Amino acid sequence: MKTILVTGSNGLLGQKITEKILKEGSINLIATSKGDNRFPVKEGYIYADMDILNPGEVKTVIEKYKPDAIIHTAAMTNVDTCEDQKELAFALNVESVITLIAICEQHNIQLVHLSTDFIFDGEDGPYNEEAAPNPLSYYGETKLLAEEAIKNSNCKWAILRTIIVYGIVSDMSRSNIVLWAKGALEKGQPLNIVNDQWRMPTLAEDLANGCLLAVSHDAQGVYNISGKDMMSISELVARVADFWNLDKKLINEISATTLNQTAKRPACTGFILDKAMTELNYQPHSFEEGLAILDQQLKERN
Repeated sequence: MKTILVTGSNGLLGQKITEKILKEGSINLIATSKGDNRFPVKEGYIYADMDILNPGEVKTVIEKYKPDAIIHTAAMTNVDTCEDQKELAFALNVESVITLIAICEQHNIQLVHLSTDFIFDGEDGPYNEEAAPNPLSYYGETKLLAEEAIKNSNCKWAILRTIIVYGIVSDMSRSNIVLWAKGALEKGQPLNIVNDQWRMPTLAEDLANGCLLAVSHDAQGVYNISGKDMMSISELVARVADFWNLDKKLINEISATTLNQTAKRPACTGFILDKAMTELNYQPHSFEEGLAILDQQLKERN
């Protein structure tokens, strides 16, 4: 039975990985995050309070539990915050990875690292794993620097790139575009949504599955793990409105240039998923299937 240590286990992806491991029961899980455990079920795995920015603490926890693999989900992912707080973004997105690389090399641990479509400039998406990166934002820069550090290391590694993750867990530290759009439209709030950026939104369950497939296949290399449907952000919100029978007239389509966001976003990303589907048997849900899963979870909570 493999032992997997997950960083950022309190986040959306971290909690989905915990959920999946507990359901399948074939893996020893060490869930780690800073502070108290926010996952509702406390039995069946070990939780360790671990600050990813404290190398001594990280080393102590990993050497205590001796995992076969580490799934590194902890990161600063708010693109504008990364632009405003570059030092913290670098510490969280690059230095923490360098800490993990050294420990993984020393103890022969597989490192499964989460990366992003924002390492690309969005000029010619969808991208395959070999495409040349050119980040437009500091967030994208830090994620690319982390990728390069991993590729130049001597540890067993897999880099999983993903796009706009959506889903729900019982204790959310932050929302995501699907829940935000649904909530706003239900309140009858008009929304300004960009119509000139294209993405492939990813169900959190699919990404969690991709992480565990990478471990079970001893995957080595870069893999694209996202949803399979390409759409503009305005179409994404319109499809959310359609699914829950909400008023699409509240959606006002705008150009990204009118937003004055701190960080630049790529226009058209998206991924070619053939490698993950072939080598890992990764099978993502369609966007509407993902919304149906989310809808079921919302009903169970209420």
